[in-house]
Amino acid sequence: MTGDHAHAPLSCLVTGATGYIGGRLVPELLAAGHRVRCLARTPEKLRDHPWAGEVETVRGDVTDAASLAPAMDGIDVAYYLVHALTTGSGFEETDRRAAVAFAEQARAAGVGRIVYLGGLTPEGVPDHELSPHLRSRAEVGRILLESGVPTTALRAAVIIGSGSASFEMLRYLTERLPVMVTPSWVSTRIQPIAVRDVLRYLVGSARMPRDVNRTFDIGGPDVLTYRDMMQRYAEVAQLPHRLILPVPMLSPGLSSHWVGLITPVPASIARPLAESLRYEVVCREHDIAGHVPDGAGQPFGFDTALRLALQRVREARVTTRWSSASVPGVPSDPLPTDPDWAGGSLYTDVRERAVDASPEALWRVVEGIGGEHGWYSFPLAWAVRGWLDRLVGGVGLRRGRRDTDRLRVGDSLDFWRVEEIEPGHLLRLRAEMRLPGPAWLEMYVEPDGEGRSRYRQRALFHPRGLFGHAYWWSVSPFHALVFGGMARNIARAAETRTSPGRAVPAVSR
Repeated sequence: MTGDHAHAPLSCLVTGATGYIGGRLVPELLAAGHRVRCLARTPEKLRDHPWAGEVETVRGDVTDAASLAPAMDGIDVAYYLVHALTTGSGFEETDRRAAVAFAEQARAAGVGRIVYLGGLTPEGVPDHELSPHLRSRAEVGRILLESGVPTTALRAAVIIGSGSASFEMLRYLTERLPVMVTPSWVSTRIQPIAVRDVLRYLVGSARMPRDVNRTFDIGGPDVLTYRDMMQRYAEVAQLPHRLILPVPMLSPGLSSHWVGLITPVPASIARPLAESLRYEVVCREHDIAGHVPDGAGQPFGFDTALRLALQRVREARVTTRWSSASVPGVPSDPLPTDPDWAGGSLYTDVRERAVDASPEALWRVVEGIGGEHGWYSFPLAWAVRGWLDRLVGGVGLRRGRRDTDRLRVGDSLDFWRVEEIEPGHLLRLRAEMRLPGPAWLEMYVEPDGEGRSRYRQRALFHPRGLFGHAYWWSVSPFHALVFGGMARNIARAAETRTSPGRAVPAVSR
């Protein structure tokens, strides 16, 4: 681009806006003066983002060419920030099909550039020896580069930022284990990069000349082993030196379960991260600086990236997390209010209580549920349910919250996801634990007309098959203890907060 066109606002399409990188890229593009359109399977999940009113949101899916065509109309730069990793064993085929559809529609629409963020692959290792995750990321990059649309394919190793899966894996392993028996990949050299630099390169790539069609390795200035990264984290977080003992027989598969045991990152996500660390992942060039110049102190060093991430965690300013993206399949499920349930079974457990507290006080308790605050009933039962979920490959209870006090539609909340929130009145959660049917938990706050409030709680379950019915009846004897105790303790917590000089009872842990 030359002359005035070099600084004219661009129309940018962002896929994956509900995910970790996409959700952070959108405000950066807006700050750079660009127009942004977001493609989302469930646009409602973007509703509560601070930038939602500044973007155009369209419903669609990268695997659905028909929905991509209108989304691409009038677009200058299309960002491809999605992957099918958690969709199951056939994710490589899904990734391939989605990339082909995206490339074809971008070319047909006359899109000026595709920008893709993939994984850094080890030098000299044949594709068939790579982990399925890295192999698929590399294949997607090739498909986009061969699309006929000028493409920038950025390749990063470990991304360090508040809420990233790599950062949380590093953080929890180091903080929780002063002595570690670790897999051999802790000795592999890695070139991590701060999420701020990733975003800077993504935004800057939008204005690359049309003759640029290639990959770029992006990384920070430090090349470290994972052991070094853990020790550096301990220093930055002011923790004692960690004793780390590598054990060769811990395979990536076994070590992913070890990571899942210690950290909130489930084995389904930890495994591709661990497999990606089997080989050295170090940048072979830094040509990106010729198109997106580095300023003073850029790219950020590893210690600086850690400090920035920890500061955001401590200040509760984590804008997106690794768990921001939905569990596949869930968005297409019906709502508990849909007419689709006519003629089917929908089990419910309803609890109501009068609460001697204002609706505002009660709502603060409801919106603060989960994460560090717990679930206000029988902590052991919730913990056991979380462990069982992780054993069968689910997300478990330890995903926590993005923000300790505030929720928005699309947020993950332990093994739930916020499906609807009407501030001061309704919080609806959809279960993302492994269940034989979809389930919801609804919490309502209503004024009683006399300055106090009424709390209504409804658990819903739609069984799939005989096993679904058997599941409900097997757990129903515990509902009085779990759901009844939950309603009672939420009411008590609101009443206690309303009473001056009294502490909230420790019922949530």
